[in-house]
Amino acid sequence: MTTADGGPGGGAPGRGEAPHVTVGDELPALEVRITRDQLVRYAGAALDFNPIHWNETFAKDVGLPDVIAHGMLTMAVAGRVVTDWLGDPARLVDFSARFTRPVVVPNTPEGALVEITGKVADVKDDGIARIDLVVKFDGKTVLGKPQALVRR
Repeated sequence: MTTADGGPGGGAPGRGEAPHVTVGDELPALEVRITRDQLVRYAGAALDFNPIHWNETFAKDVGLPDVIAHGMLTMAVAGRVVTDWLGDPARLVDFSARFTRPVVVPNTPEGALVEITGKVADVKDDGIARIDLVVKFDGKTVLGKPQALVRR
């Protein structure tokens, strides 16, 4: 297996310390809860006040099962598995995904549980590694082909 620095792979880095990156390394899994309160705060920060993200009646009237999380909020939550592992978010070079299924957020204190895992899929000679993620809600993937490029 290839590492970005020629050293042994694996292990989470400390703050500011570049991880040793080896193809096949798994990032520590992350579980994040998204609540209705967070949806309102995100709407204000993103200036995205689409009622499907806060109005149950409207969401159901347009065919959704309930209020859903913003796609970009879901993507940001997923990106945390990478930035937490890196220790330095500035090492994240690129992050992309397709929105394939909504995260339905019930009106409960627990909200919706999003589960994120990641694995190093490729390491280039220039030190850029590709991390492939799996992002699930209710046992189903919600982001298509989520990938992060990171600089070690």
